[in-house]
Formats: sequence, C-alpha cells, structure tokens
Amino acid sequence: MTLDDLQHHLKTNATTVTTEYTRLFHGRGNAYDGYSFLTVDSVDKVLFAVLFDMDDEEEAIVSMLRDFYTAEGKWEALVVQQRYTKDAPSTIIAGEIPTQTFAIENDLKYHINFLNAQNIGFFPDMTIGHTFVRDHAKGKNVLNLFSYTCSFSVVAIEGGATSVVNVDMNKNVLTTGRENHRLNGLDTKKVQFMPYNILKSWSRIKKAGPYDLIIIDPPSFQKGSFAATSDYAKIIRRLHEFAAEECTVLAALNAPELNTAFIKELFYENAPEFSYIKRLENLASFPAINEERSLKNLIFKKGIPHES
Repeated sequence: MTLDDLQHHLKTNATTVTTEYTRLFHGRGNAYDGYSFLTVDSVDKVLFAVLFDMDDEEEAIVSMLRDFYTAEGKWEALVVQQRYTKDAPSTIIAGEIPTQTFAIENDLKYHINFLNAQNIGFFPDMTIGHTFVRDHAKGKNVLNLFSYTCSFSVVAIEGGATSVVNVDMNKNVLTTGRENHRLNGLDTKKVQFMPYNILKSWSRIKKAGPYDLIIIDPPSFQKGSFAATSDYAKIIRRLHEFAAEECTVLAALNAPELNTAFIKELFYENAPEFSYIKRLENLASFPAINEERSLKNLIFKKGIPHES
C-alpha cells in the first residue's frame, strides 16, 4: 500500500461520514501492507489519527492527513497521537477542538478527551458488544466488570435494564461514566459505581447480585492489578457465586496473543455450568488478516445443554 492508496482509502470512507464515531482506516489488523501502525477516525467534528509505532513515513503521513483534512472540510480539528512515545502525547495539527465534542455511537453520546490520556475514553471497536448488550438488557440485572467509562452501562440502561453495577478501580473513569449516563438523560438511580479492585471485592459484588447479564471486558495487562493470562480465570471461577440461573456472559478480550480457545477453555475448566454460544463478529471497518488476533467478544449462557 502506498501513501496515495491510503489517501484514496480515506477519501472513499469519508463520503458517508456523519457525527457518529467512524473508523476511516484500520491498519492494526495487518490488512494493509506497511500501515499496521496507523488508525484514522472521524470523531464528531475531529479527525483523529493514532500512530502506534515510529515510522520513516510519519512526517509524510501527517502532511497528507493535513491536506486531506483541509480538502474535505468536514472537521474542525485534526489531532495526531504518538502512542509509541512516553505518555502517548496528542498534538492538534490543524484547527481547534470544539468545546462540546463527543464519541457518538447509535445516537448515544460519550465524553472524550483527546489531549490528557492514552485512551480518549471510548473504544469504537466494541460497538458490536454494545449492540448485543443493548438488545439483551431489558428487565435484567447487569454486572459490568472493568467498566472504564461505563459505555456498557449506558447501553444497558438505554436497553431497559433493571439495574447495572459498574466496577472499576479507577475512580476518575467512573466519574466520567456517571456523567455519560447524565449526558444521555438516563436515570442513575438504577446504576451503582464501585471504585474497587475486582479481584479483591467479591463480597461487595455478590451483595448486589444475582446478575442476569455479566460483562467481562478487562485490559489484557494492567501493571500491578490485572494480567489476562493469570487473572481472567479468577473471575470466571467466581461466576457461580453471583450469576443468575439463566445468566448470559459477554466475555471480551483484546489481546492478540490470546485466542478464542483461551477463553473457551477457561470457561470449560472453571465454569462448566456455562455453555459457549457464539463469538460476535467484528465490524467490517476493523478488518484483520487473522481474526484470532483481533477483538474477541464471546457469549456464554448458563442453564442450557453443552454442545455435543
């Protein structure tokens, strides 16, 4: 793939851009030779590019993005993040970020911050997971583990959940999560925000159960608090303590080195009362040569016969 090919790809995908969060270019799945280090998103009125590795073409890429941004005239700012450097700084290359800028997904809004954190506050590849929860939340008691800014909670309440418990050890992201509910006019009386280390807080989590729908969406690795290779099993092992009789679990993982079989085996060994149902298909705008190295959203169900 050449730089001209990249520009053509962006122009083609930009023709249908709205204010909804849209992935214009996804190099992370290695579907485009030479650009596995790059993603480009349309986020409300901001064109947002992330460079995950240093590359000799970086200056040329940023120059092309500036020209593309100017020619299209669809955005009010161009922001580029160098994820590969310390603290992952973001730079406003052109324009000015509007005061009111949100990640918008299926008409729901989420607060984001382009300049002060490695992650802006929203993960667009999880749209398919959000849709599943929204469609299956009605009348359910929901547990949202590793809730981050509570997007799963927002879609669950929007979908008619009876209650949602959000658990994340970072108080700041939970504060943002509370604001995300208010931003969408949702009743926070149905929602709990628990700022705890999940692996050390089972009694608190159990107290609000049992849960009909459980979301497990951890980081693959978080220094000092969570490593998927060793800690994911600890969560699955506890499910029987707070899962309702017909509980559904959405088990997510975005670790290229850990495949679907890793999660399925954890359930087989640690929660045999749950049956594997399916893996949710990732969005077409996030192409990957090997889907086993991309985001995995697996659905498990308690109380039904196992596959033969």
